[in-house]
Amino acid sequence: MSEQIYVGVDLGGTAIKVGICDAEGKLLHTFEGPTEVAKGPDTVMDNIEKYVRLIVEQSPYDWSQVAGVGAGVAGFTNVKEGVIILAPNVGFKDVPIRSILEERLGKPVKIDNDANVAALGEVWSGAGKGIDHCVCYTLGTGVGGGIIINGRIVQGFSGLAGELGHMAVIPDLEAIQCGCGKMGCLETVSSATGIIRMANDAVERGDRTSLSLVESITAKDVFDAAKAGDEVAVRIVSRAAYYLGKAMAAVAVTLNPERFIIGGGVSKAGEFLFEQIRETFMKLTPDPVTRGVSIVPAELGNDAGMIGAAGLFLRS
Repeated sequence: MSEQIYVGVDLGGTAIKVGICDAEGKLLHTFEGPTEVAKGPDTVMDNIEKYVRLIVEQSPYDWSQVAGVGAGVAGFTNVKEGVIILAPNVGFKDVPIRSILEERLGKPVKIDNDANVAALGEVWSGAGKGIDHCVCYTLGTGVGGGIIINGRIVQGFSGLAGELGHMAVIPDLEAIQCGCGKMGCLETVSSATGIIRMANDAVERGDRTSLSLVESITAKDVFDAAKAGDEVAVRIVSRAAYYLGKAMAAVAVTLNPERFIIGGGVSKAGEFLFEQIRETFMKLTPDPVTRGVSIVPAELGNDAGMIGAAGLFLRS
């Protein structure tokens, strides 16, 4: 075999997922192993190296075919210098991951944050395939974002472009403090954490809702209750969808993307959520800007990070 392959590393707090992709973004082989954060950064780095070598050994490909290794991590990254500034989930602070891995592996290495690589994965071979102008949202514990313009990740001058969950879209009288320290961020209402918080607040206020019978409320519980007609749950979901649609409207007149892609656990609510997001987006966005624009669910699921990390060599 002479074709080049690209290895993508999705570095998480619990597991390190590694995938081999071809030049077309097809995921050919995967491996997953424990991160072992408790043993310290050196062990985590050892594990990354070990898993990258192991996946190639287990595949039908040779080490000589590896054209590069990309890594995505949840945290603040200095992409130009190849340094993870702060990634609490994996215990990294000012770790020059690129130079360390290049020395150990003898291969070129690129890094970026997890939201950017997930967005790149979707554009390379997922819901955004063939679309050069996309904005991606990941609705999970927080709200992550990635911006792809002309088929490439938008980094900004310090690498922090795409922090879409921290757009201040909630009016002051309704705003609460976000984990980032600021008030009124999208993340406070449209993330799974925000939805759960609103549900617990309603129960504590004594609102009449079936959610009061749930011992430990999840975002799925809220969506299930809303679909069953629970008025409190319907109101919570509508609020989450409204502010996401409002944020998208602001992004649309700024960047004019052709497609918005929404992934993460919250997106699994399906059309019940997407219809409300689209309705708000269309209502708040000037008509010419909405033409040809679609809002769709992500397709790659947990594979997006591996595929996007591998794609850093061809699409960034």
